Amino acid sequence: MADKIRVLIVDDIAETRENIRKLLQFEADIEVVGAARSGREAIQLSQDASPDVVLMDINMPDMDGIVATEQIRQKMPFIQVVILTVQNDQNYMRRALQVGARDFLTKPPMPDELVTAIRRAGKVSFEERAKGPQVFGAAPGGASQPIAAGPTVKGNIIMVYSPKGGTGCTTLAVNLAIALHNDETRVALVDADLQFGDVAIFLNEQGKNTILDLATRADELEPDIIDEVMLKHTTSGLHILASPSRPEYAEKVDPEQFAKVLQYLRQMYAYVVVDTCSYLNDVTLAILDICDAIVLVTVQDIPSMKNNRLFLDLLTTMNVPVSKVAFVMNRHDKRIPITPEKVAEYLKQEIVAAIPLDERTVITAVNRGVPFMLDNKTQPAARGIYALAEALRVKLLKREPEELEKVPRR
Repeated sequence: MADKIRVLIVDDIAETRENIRKLLQFEADIEVVGAARSGREAIQLSQDASPDVVLMDINMPDMDGIVATEQIRQKMPFIQVVILTVQNDQNYMRRALQVGARDFLTKPPMPDELVTAIRRAGKVSFEERAKGPQVFGAAPGGASQPIAAGPTVKGNIIMVYSPKGGTGCTTLAVNLAIALHNDETRVALVDADLQFGDVAIFLNEQGKNTILDLATRADELEPDIIDEVMLKHTTSGLHILASPSRPEYAEKVDPEQFAKVLQYLRQMYAYVVVDTCSYLNDVTLAILDICDAIVLVTVQDIPSMKNNRLFLDLLTTMNVPVSKVAFVMNRHDKRIPITPEKVAEYLKQEIVAAIPLDERTVITAVNRGVPFMLDNKTQPAARGIYALAEALRVKLLKREPEELEKVPRR
C-alpha cells in the first residue's frame, strides 16, 4: 500500500494503549493517529482523525465498544473496526459482527496476528473510501458487501475447485457461501458434483428437488420455478441447489443446461457459489467458461502443488483469464515447512487466504450438519473464511471492464 494505514487505539487502560502503540511503531505501513480512553471519545476522535482502522476494546466505563463500533460505522462506514477483548465469548463475537466489526481478536493478541488484522482491515478501508459509502452494506462478520440493486444487476458466479480430491472444497464452499450471505446480498449454493455431491448433507438438508428439476427446464426458467426447487436453509438463509439423488442420474444433466441454470441464478442472487468435483468433466468446463472467480484450493503437499500448476497452465491454454483465480491454502499447518509464501512463489500466484488446520471444529461441524460459520465464528478457521470472502469481494469489484464483457467460449 502506498498510503499508511491510519489506526486509532481505543482502550480504557493506559498501559494497554501504550503497549499497542509501541508494538505498531515498527511497522512502516501503519501510523497510529490517536488513542481514546472511552467509547464516546472514540466516536469523537474517529470524526476528527478519520482513521482507517479502529482497535476497539469492549469493556469500557461510559459506553461499551460494541455500541461505539455501531455508531462509528453508521457515521463513517469506511472505517473498519477490529475488536480487542479478554472476553473470548461467542455472544460478544456475534454482537460485534452484527454491528459491522471487521475482526475479533482476544487480548493480548499475538503481534503478527494484530498486524495482519490491521493490514487486512486497512485494505478494505482504502477500497471503501475509493468506492464511496453508498455502494456498500454491512454483511455478517463485518465484511462489506456490494448491495444488490435489483433484478437487472448481474450477480457473481464463484467456482470452488481443486484438481486434487480431498482438499476440503465442499467445506470451503458451504462456509464461504454463509460468510457472503446477508439480507441484501443473497447467496445461492450449488452442488456441481453431480455424482457424489455432499452440499445438502453439510447443511443437514434433504429434499426431493435437485438440479435435475431445473436443468430439464433450462429454457423456460422463471423466479417461481427457481423458488420451488431450491432448498431453503432456515438458519443461514442460504438457498441450495442440490446434486442428483443417485450417481447414475448425473448423466441426465446436460452441460449447456447446467450453464443456463447458473446464468439465470445470477439474475436472482448476488453470489452463486458452486462446489465442483476435481474431475474436469463437461459440466466443470462449462462452469469455468461463465464463472467470475475461481477459488482454487491447495493443501500443503507436493501432489496438490503439482496439480494446481497443471491447472493454471490449462487455464492459459483455454484462454480463461488467470486473473479470475483466488488461490487459497486450506488446512494450513504452521508446523509443515511448505508455507503459503513458498507455494505462492512456486505457482506465481498470490495466496489470498490461508485457512488454519482445525480438524476438531471442521469434522464436528460436518458430522452435525451445522457449518462452523454458524456455530464457531471465533475459531481460526472461521476468520480464514471471512478473509477469503473479503478477498473475493475486492477481486470482483476490481475486475477490468473488458473482463466483464468477455463472451464465454461455449
